[in-house]
Amino acid sequence: MIQAHADAILDLLRADSELTVIDGPVPQGTVPPYVVVYIDDSDPELPDSRPLTGDSERHVTRGYIHSVGSNGVAVRAVRQRVRAALLDVRPTIAGRSCMPIRREDGQPARSDEETGSPLVSAVDVYRLESVPA
Repeated sequence: MIQAHADAILDLLRADSELTVIDGPVPQGTVPPYVVVYIDDSDPELPDSRPLTGDSERHVTRGYIHSVGSNGVAVRAVRQRVRAALLDVRPTIAGRSCMPIRREDGQPARSDEETGSPLVSAVDVYRLESVPA
């Protein structure tokens, strides 16, 4: 189930031919703009997320989307493409009923001064939740 949710997020991003989507470490020599995606999942233990049997049914996946560009303007453009690809979309996952994807958190754009790289990046966190169909 974790991979199915990750694929849903990655597929939505990859559907935009203007986005270079990287799932994991950035290959040497990759030229911005691009997005780096990290996926995390959880099964919330909220009373309203369990049936009377007590089993967890709700699945929550978070996509940590790192938008990378050569300057602030480029990063904002990438963030806008990510937002258009994910926000409020209800992806299709076999056997699951998905809620609309929501932007849950984010960090402002900043330059990578530690490495001396001319890159600017920003992180946005998008949440995908589903329950059995």
